[in-house]
Amino acid sequence: MSELRRKLLKGSVSAALLSPLIGTGLLTPGRVLAAEWNKNAFTARHVNDALKAYGSANATESRDIVISAPEIAENGAKVEVEITSNVPNTRSLAIFVDKNPMPLCSAIEFSGPVLPYVKAQLKMAETTRVRAVARTADGKSYIAFREVKVTLGGCGG
Repeated sequence: MSELRRKLLKGSVSAALLSPLIGTGLLTPGRVLAAEWNKNAFTARHVNDALKAYGSANATESRDIVISAPEIAENGAKVEVEITSNVPNTRSLAIFVDKNPMPLCSAIEFSGPVLPYVKAQLKMAETTRVRAVARTADGKSYIAFREVKVTLGGCGG
């Protein structure tokens, strides 16, 4: 019983000492803060503007990007999409949904030699085209398309 009491007191004292530092912002995890996000790409209202802001307006079409998505989605509120890139040296994958209020849905960065694979659940407002953009380490962009028919809208717009 005394061991439990000691642990409780030790933890309480530590929390009491660290609380003011956390509250004032002096104790922030500098190395784990998120990277800068591309606000212009994520807030663009048209797919061409989003592609331009993302830096992939002139992407080359490629069969090395595989998009696995349902041909007909019964509910646009939850459409599962899987994307795999077989493009050598892929460093990022982005998912765009053409007719959504904000077309850029996801942008994932990879480091090192990994299999570029993304599985995401998207909301889709209506029947539309899904675009997957793979960017390589040398800055080249490749794109693939897939049409998804939505029978019940999920984005409310």
